[in-house]
Amino acid sequence: MVNGSAGDVEQLLDATAHPLWTRALTRESMRARQLLAAGEWRLSSADAEAARAVLIRLTAPLPTRRGTAARTRATDRDRRLQRILRTTVHHLDAGTVSPPAAALLAAVARALLPWHAAPNPPRAAAAPRYGIVPGTTERAAPPTEAGEALLPGLAALFTALAATSVPGAAPLTPPVKSWQVSYAGRFRHYTRPAPDVWAAETVGCPECGGKDGPWTVTCDWHRATLGCPCGAVMREHGLAISEIWLVLPET
Repeated sequence: MVNGSAGDVEQLLDATAHPLWTRALTRESMRARQLLAAGEWRLSSADAEAARAVLIRLTAPLPTRRGTAARTRATDRDRRLQRILRTTVHHLDAGTVSPPAAALLAAVARALLPWHAAPNPPRAAAAPRYGIVPGTTERAAPPTEAGEALLPGLAALFTALAATSVPGAAPLTPPVKSWQVSYAGRFRHYTRPAPDVWAAETVGCPECGGKDGPWTVTCDWHRATLGCPCGAVMREHGLAISEIWLVLPET
């Protein structure tokens, strides 16, 4: 299963690359399969927990409804994709998974980004907003069929990942290279102090107060640092990995 489906997954991801950001997902999926096939990655308990949680979402059937209207069915489809995204981001930002697992989870989250606020956007205006049509203030409609086309390949991959976590097997974590990218724009840290209440803070340099960069972002999938043009380096910025990764240009 690990060897035989790698090409199929790559073709599937390439076929849906136009409406979705799948470059990182193609790369990390192929890398994960190669590591599994070579026996170079056995999941830690935290990795396995994340893999199982995402797999449950990936394989969840749509609700069975009698006489369902087309609009309700469409909402159910988008809600399933949104739940996969939110489960993935939850485990990514928890900070307990290994770097290769974090890189894969981040790539899945990037591909499913159109469902961040669809079909149930957070009520507060401060909540994260991605998926805006370039040059406008309008949200792009999520490409639901393209998102669903990713599910069989991802389910196979996460099934293979979860299978490496067996009683008595010691975890084996392959190394992952740090990455660095320049980003001109703002980073915002979001909190939810109460149900249906969101708060947001724009991250600024503690030395010069700059908020628009261009930031030099360095990340080892455990933590990220932000380098300001003034020379200051921020390590205690409070940003979650997803708050950084999901607003960067596609890599």
